[in-house]
Amino acid sequence: EMARLFARYPEALARTLEIAGACDFSLDELRYEYPAAPVAGGRSPQAELARLAWRGAAQRYPEGVADKVRAQVEHELALIEQLGYAPYFLTVHDIVEFARARGILCQGRGSAANSAVCYCLGITAVDPGRMDLLFERFVSAARDEPPDIDVDFEHERRGEVIQYIYEKYGRERAGIAATVISYRGRSAIREVGKALGLSQDAVGALAGTLWGWGKDGIQENYVREIGLDPSDRRLSLALALARELIGFPRHLSQHVGGFVITRGPLSEMVPIMNAAMDERTNIEWDKDDLDTLGILKIDVLGLGMLTCIRKGLDLLARHHGRRLGLAEVPAEDAAVYEMLCRADSVGVFQVESRAQMSMLPRLKPRCFYDLVIEVAIVRPGPIQGDMVHPYLRRRNGEEAVEFPSDELRAVLGKTLGVPLFQEQAMKIAMVAAGFSAEEADRLRRAMATFRKTGLIHEFRDKMVEGMVARGYARDFAARCFSQIEGFGEYGFPESHAASFALLVYVSAWLKCHYPAVFAAAILNSQPMGFYAPAQLVRDAREHGVQVLDVDVNASAWDCTLEPVAAGSKQSGGRGVALRLGLREIKGFAEDEALRITAARGAGYDSIAALFHRAGVSKATLERLARADAYRSLGLGRREAFWAVRALDEAPLPLFATAGKVGERDEGGGGAQGGEPAGSGAREPTVTLPAMTLGEQVVDDYAALRLSLRAHPLALLRSALAADGVVPSAHLATLPANGHVTVAGLVLVRQRPGSAKGVIFATLEDETGVANIIVWPPVFERFRRTILSARLLACTGRLQREGLVIHVIAETLRDLSARLDGLAALGDKDKPRERVTIKSRDFR
Repeated sequence: EMARLFARYPEALARTLEIAGACDFSLDELRYEYPAAPVAGGRSPQAELARLAWRGAAQRYPEGVADKVRAQVEHELALIEQLGYAPYFLTVHDIVEFARARGILCQGRGSAANSAVCYCLGITAVDPGRMDLLFERFVSAARDEPPDIDVDFEHERRGEVIQYIYEKYGRERAGIAATVISYRGRSAIREVGKALGLSQDAVGALAGTLWGWGKDGIQENYVREIGLDPSDRRLSLALALARELIGFPRHLSQHVGGFVITRGPLSEMVPIMNAAMDERTNIEWDKDDLDTLGILKIDVLGLGMLTCIRKGLDLLARHHGRRLGLAEVPAEDAAVYEMLCRADSVGVFQVESRAQMSMLPRLKPRCFYDLVIEVAIVRPGPIQGDMVHPYLRRRNGEEAVEFPSDELRAVLGKTLGVPLFQEQAMKIAMVAAGFSAEEADRLRRAMATFRKTGLIHEFRDKMVEGMVARGYARDFAARCFSQIEGFGEYGFPESHAASFALLVYVSAWLKCHYPAVFAAAILNSQPMGFYAPAQLVRDAREHGVQVLDVDVNASAWDCTLEPVAAGSKQSGGRGVALRLGLREIKGFAEDEALRITAARGAGYDSIAALFHRAGVSKATLERLARADAYRSLGLGRREAFWAVRALDEAPLPLFATAGKVGERDEGGGGAQGGEPAGSGAREPTVTLPAMTLGEQVVDDYAALRLSLRAHPLALLRSALAADGVVPSAHLATLPANGHVTVAGLVLVRQRPGSAKGVIFATLEDETGVANIIVWPPVFERFRRTILSARLLACTGRLQREGLVIHVIAETLRDLSARLDGLAALGDKDKPRERVTIKSRDFR
């Protein structure tokens, strides 16, 4: 067709073919160049890296660098020079130094923790002198793949670090990688339902039938359960299209923090786009694309526990005079390990989940390396590879610890002959099957991508036959490989577990010795972790912390610590109480809180004074009233709300003028009775009914999501007892394997991928928590109940092993309707007093 159109101009057609031929391009022609920043003193990047590494080594080891560490640093520096990665390490060091100069807590993790150089540079906190590291897990000469250093920063201040990178390198040379978001069950049915015109109620109900991500679509029986007809033509079409849509890309999102920095313009290397935030640039390729093309990436990640620890250490210095950093927290404290052995770990980093709290009393950690194992063992890899129970049996002396050879004793000695870490799997392949370091690294990559590509089976024959050839029994070799296959379902490298174990220990140390400090820090770092503020406050009170209400004359935005009067028994012996902050009030704005604290002075003596001095809105005053935050003014919740309603925001101009005329004519104040202007006209005396305890608790939860007065189930206990429901605290004394009924507020519902469809739920009553296990057949019978209930009753068999207690569910009931009647409960034996409100109470 082109030849026909250009028949009169054959030379033009020939020219187009020539140009098209010259436009040949392949992605493998891209040559990434990492920016080499100028180095002071004219040193090369490699020389500067070596200088910083040895300087850091001297600081890390003031008594002298051990020969083992010195040899490791020299080996790593030589490999870094061979691969030309020195500028990359210098960049990460610069970012970490910036954060530390700003007081931002940070720590490297992941495979970078295998590096002695990273430790000496202060990027990671894992001491290579204490750990058996495998540097090839991080950098390999034969691997055509750049190193990947992950650094965690305080999640609230990570933005400062990101902006520093943009400012230093410019948007034209720095950008954050993308990630592809795909449709899951809920998003698919919402999008399809919208397109087909289903009502919002119907779409919401359909989405609510799915657990978690809902990878398999909505089954017809789920649709019938919510009262819809799956045979309806439009609904049937929506369900079919939603199932087809699951797994398809939905949109391009920003990676959690993978930065790419280039020497030349970023646009010459990758396609870029403006980010949603001002002054930021995103790359349109995801992290897997970048790895394939050999483009270096720095992960600037946010971690909530670092925020919590930094705030906790600041409070510790301010109120207890102890100024500590991560490295200065006293190590190997026996009381900390005793606390963890009791599974007293609410809020503690990484070991607060149901699975970890069940593992702690079994594993009984007594030293730091036990925490490394604790972090790593409750993962799909060790669970799927059947490594957990053999390790526990050997640790408890129920099974002999045996090693088929001395070389495997050296690899598996620390884990009692059971491989728990990816590095151990690689070393087994190297020492027992004859793999080279590069082949072992390919095995590591296969483990990391097992669920995506299924390549790990390609190593079975080589490993099994290699072990047999070296004298190992075939069944033992096959069992070793089966365990390694388990790591394809997500297993931790030892270095990563060690980095996290340090934060486990520090957060546990704070909770153990300074529970008020820990509670304030974690409340001020929300949202994070498994537990809502209500459970964190409850846990603090159980540890002897006195918790004080939110109050306009005492609370700041954050939760704070206050000295406790001499002789108080409610401070856990630490001399401070926890004052809840204004941040705990639902919907409260931080800028309004800052106005209140800035204008507070010696305190407010009335709501009107607060209104005029702080200049806050009536909506803010009403939120304070709902939160019962005026008790220091002598006003309860109901009286305060009435008083706020009497205030005028500002008089209209006409009435303001009339008021001035009235002043001249009558010689009176701007408002009748001498009240401050804007406080409203004189109100008649009214009598308000006092609130029941139930009403107070309901309003507490509505305004604060917690109550210091009573737990909702304390008010329902008599009715629950009549139904045969026992308090959760009694489970420790009841006969094991008997049938029992418990009930509580649903705190957590978990369905781990490694649990084969088993649901783990935690129910809270006024005496503690009950952990229930729901097997798949029971879940299918009571699906709607367990997905939607706020207050859940469970009847089942009591299972107890030491401190670990579960109820194996057989029957589940939704008691949520009983929460709606709470307001009528409480103070039944007391007459309903009435509160008289006079006009002077509004001043």
